[in-house]
Amino acid sequence: MGIRSRKSFKLAPGVRMNLSGGGTSFSFGPRGASVSVGKRGVYGSVGIPGTGLSMRQKLSTGGGTPHSHSAAQPAQMISLPVSVGVRDDGEVFFQDQAGAPLAERLVRIAKQQHGDAIRKLIQSKCDEINAQIEAVGELHRDTPSPDYRPAFIGREFESPRPVQPKPKAPSFLGKFFKRTRERIDAENQQINRHYEDLVAQWESAATDHRQAEHARRVLIEEQIYVGTKAMELHLEATLQNIAWPRETLISAEVEAGGLDVFADVDLPEIGDMPDKVAGVPARGMKLSVKDMSPTQVQRLYMRHIHAIVFRIVGEIFAALPKAERVVISGYSQRSDKATGRIADEYLLSLIATRQEWTEIELSPSALECIDVVDAIARFDLRRAMSKSGVFKAIAPFLPEEVMKASPAQYNAINQ
Repeated sequence: MGIRSRKSFKLAPGVRMNLSGGGTSFSFGPRGASVSVGKRGVYGSVGIPGTGLSMRQKLSTGGGTPHSHSAAQPAQMISLPVSVGVRDDGEVFFQDQAGAPLAERLVRIAKQQHGDAIRKLIQSKCDEINAQIEAVGELHRDTPSPDYRPAFIGREFESPRPVQPKPKAPSFLGKFFKRTRERIDAENQQINRHYEDLVAQWESAATDHRQAEHARRVLIEEQIYVGTKAMELHLEATLQNIAWPRETLISAEVEAGGLDVFADVDLPEIGDMPDKVAGVPARGMKLSVKDMSPTQVQRLYMRHIHAIVFRIVGEIFAALPKAERVVISGYSQRSDKATGRIADEYLLSLIATRQEWTEIELSPSALECIDVVDAIARFDLRRAMSKSGVFKAIAPFLPEEVMKASPAQYNAINQ
């Protein structure tokens, strides 16, 4: 099986939720922490940039007054950049500039003097981990209403016009030397030619932008009501403007003069789902990160698949006012138990009419209450799924059988 339609495009993730291997972190002090070593002992000082917070605490007492450190000698200052962060597994770390673990004495000082800032960092990491689950399972909450027609919103040409440079002028004495004047004139001519080239490039880019905006205006205000190619282009742009939590591939085709839209979705794999949940204990400066159970991950995958289908159906009806029916099928790459080979298997397929879709309340407050798995079930649906969200392969709705089911509609269009 696989993609049946002819117009395919990738829906790339918007904002990546995971940070790089080091985890979330911030540094203490404009240049880190510092340690002062003198006859009175060892002092540590730490500051958090942007907060105005700093500290200075004695780390150890002095061991007498060595001959090399007389009262007339200033205390030695040792620069020691320090960073604190939270890894993906919840570990809170303190490191020096070389990435080595920080001395326990400085760790205690940091926790004592800047506990609130460290707790905020831990909470931020907790929110980040849990936000991945929400983004995957609640994608449908931003589904637009089909009651509003697409509107053109112009985009400004953001590149500023090049600024003309001031010409070079010879010095007072240089005015009396012909070679100096000629050299400066040549340099000014070269600078002016470069400026003129920049202006020409800017004007060309500005013209291209105006033409593209005009074409986009015509597309949105006129062409999506009369041409199937324009409908497909507008649908592609609409879907690609969404920040998808996982990479998703979709192919779409507009048929019957714009009345029908057929879409196939290459769904993410269950291995792409987040599998950890985080919490901040009431006491202590730590983050608790636990593995989700296989059943929890499976249920999250179930919600994600249905949220994708729900969102795409809603986006199609909102982007294409002429569309009256959406036929959408989602498939995934899974191992065939009989052959061991990876093959495309359809997991669900549905037919939704605009009339049926408008019966769903799509206000933000209502979308928060919708169980997207149940919402999909109200349409003409093919799905073989267990209560825990395990899918069996199904045969999707084919364009030919859908069209055959409503011949009067298509005969009217083709006349």
